[in-house]
Amino acid sequence: MGATKESDPSLGYLTRKDTEVKLPRATRVKNKTPAPIQITAEQILREARERQEAEIRPPKQKITDVTELNDYRLRKRKEFEDLIRRVRWNTSVWIKYAQWEESQKDFSRARSIWERALEVDYRNHTLWLKYAEVEMKNKFINHARNVWDRAVTLLPRVDQLWYKYIHMEEILGNVAGARQVFERWMNWLPDQQGWLSYIKFELRYNEIERARAIFERFVLCHPKVGAWIRYAKFEMKNGEVGRARNCYGRAVEKLSDDEEAEQLFVAFAEFEERCKEAERARCIYKFALDHIPKGRAEDLYRKFVAFEKQYGDKEGIEDAIVGKRRFQYEDEVKKNPLNYDSWFDYIRLEESVGNKDRIREVYERAIANVPPAAEKRYWQRYIYLWINYALYEELEAQDTERTREVYRECLKLIPHEKFSFAKIWLLAAQFEIRQLNLKGARQVLGNAIGKAPKDKIFKKYIEIELGLVNMDRCRKLYEKYLEWAPENCYAWSKYAELERSLSETERARAIFELAIAQPALDMPEVLWKAYIDFEISEGEFQKTRELYERLLDRTKHLKVWFSYAHFEASATENGVTDSDLPEDEGQESLHDQKKLCLQHSRRVFERAVNYFRTSAPELKEERAMLLEEWLEVEKSFGELGDPDSVRAKLPKKLKRRRQIETEDGPAGYEEYIDYMFPEETQTTNLKILEAAYKWKKQKVSSDSDED
Repeated sequence: MGATKESDPSLGYLTRKDTEVKLPRATRVKNKTPAPIQITAEQILREARERQEAEIRPPKQKITDVTELNDYRLRKRKEFEDLIRRVRWNTSVWIKYAQWEESQKDFSRARSIWERALEVDYRNHTLWLKYAEVEMKNKFINHARNVWDRAVTLLPRVDQLWYKYIHMEEILGNVAGARQVFERWMNWLPDQQGWLSYIKFELRYNEIERARAIFERFVLCHPKVGAWIRYAKFEMKNGEVGRARNCYGRAVEKLSDDEEAEQLFVAFAEFEERCKEAERARCIYKFALDHIPKGRAEDLYRKFVAFEKQYGDKEGIEDAIVGKRRFQYEDEVKKNPLNYDSWFDYIRLEESVGNKDRIREVYERAIANVPPAAEKRYWQRYIYLWINYALYEELEAQDTERTREVYRECLKLIPHEKFSFAKIWLLAAQFEIRQLNLKGARQVLGNAIGKAPKDKIFKKYIEIELGLVNMDRCRKLYEKYLEWAPENCYAWSKYAELERSLSETERARAIFELAIAQPALDMPEVLWKAYIDFEISEGEFQKTRELYERLLDRTKHLKVWFSYAHFEASATENGVTDSDLPEDEGQESLHDQKKLCLQHSRRVFERAVNYFRTSAPELKEERAMLLEEWLEVEKSFGELGDPDSVRAKLPKKLKRRRQIETEDGPAGYEEYIDYMFPEETQTTNLKILEAAYKWKKQKVSSDSDED
């Protein structure tokens, strides 16, 4: 009962103990020292081979009479028949059975077995080959012919059967029979190799006309480049140059657009070279290069260059090299049509050749590749294609209308609402001026200002009108310019300069007043300087001082103080009016005028120093620079100047250290230059004395408390 409980149905009702695999226990090697006699691996293998038992082979049977032979045959046939019943579809069994019957010289039985095998799988061409070879080997020619005939009828697409059949007939010397088999085969339109075999067969028997007729049928069946080239080479080999040329001509008519047309043209040109017809070959190469797509003509270009180097003159060689480079550029622009550098190189190549139609074609193809995005950075290279195109039409082709059309189309293409190119507008206007079409130029520039106003366009338009001395138009243009960019100090200055050149002083002054009244200016310092220079040049020193005062109300920059002080110091050089001199002295000498200028200059420097000391004490470096400039001015006046009084105000330069603060905390120390002015030194000394006095007072009070 216990055994039953332990049994497991999955183990055939055996116990776990019964099914355990008992492995031998690993023996422990006690003595690990090497044995006195060592045995090699080779010796072990040799002993194993010597002790191997001999292979058991069946005994050889010797048949002594007919009865034993019949018994042997019967037994063997029974074995084969049993095997066939089991694996009827196995071809090798049938072949072995038939070959055994053949070895017994019982050919009728062997044929029967072959026929039974073909009933099982007649599509297996190996069976047909073996069957026919058996008949041929035993010289049953008619039987073999019958087998081949049945085989090619049932399996006409198996070329090997046709080859074997024809080979047998040819070996037997039955040329007519072999030709008949070929004709039967050709009716099935085999591949090229079948036709070529038929042609070689006829050539072996020197049947040239028959071979030519077969070639005609061949090129109709397989109208490919290779077939026509073989046909032409056949004619050339037989010395028929005219026929060969005719073959190539017919091939070009039919296959000029074929993918393999390059091979045909190369072969045709090489044929003409061998016939010493260099001009014909050159014409073929040029025709091919014009008709074959560039991507498929690499070998053709290489052959053409080699041909020109061998037969051509200098111009021909250059033309061939240009063609090769043209092919390279075509390949580049085909890979990336938006690579404008490749288009520029391609255009430069065509311009060096000088063919106008080709140049225009390449330009048109290039400008057709419009940048995909309406962003200026993508258009900056592209726009030069249009510029070069227009310049070519104007300068090289000298076609005025076409040039105008190029500029018109280019300006129409550019999205002016997003960005524009002043260069194109200006080039179009300058072109019209060169054609003496002033109205057209004004129209172009007017459109430019209306659609895409730019500084360059305004400046160039004004320059043109100035050259034509048309001042009213210049004024209108400056007004438009300032309406578009009221913050442009350059425009204000130039407008005022124009009015001044026309002796319109009041208009110029009014323009400057309008300019400095603008709420925002891009370079106000330039405008103020121009206004001040204008007043100085007009000799209006009082108005100049008023300008400086108005400027100081807006900014107390160091350079303004410098300029103001230098103006006052140089007032004598510009001339001083009588109102600037004391009334009781009348006409004073130049010495007194200089003295008065120095006083005015000192007054400005004192105001500046006072401002930096009281209102901007942190700007110590600017204050020091101001004092140094003041010192230079005092020196420039010679005896009238008082440099010592200024030197007394100069600060001392001190090297100090300060801590460098970063986001992560202190990062070391750095040295810097500090300035210590005289009044600051006195204040420091007073603070030290005050602290000492305070300390003394505290000490005295503490001593009295102790007493």
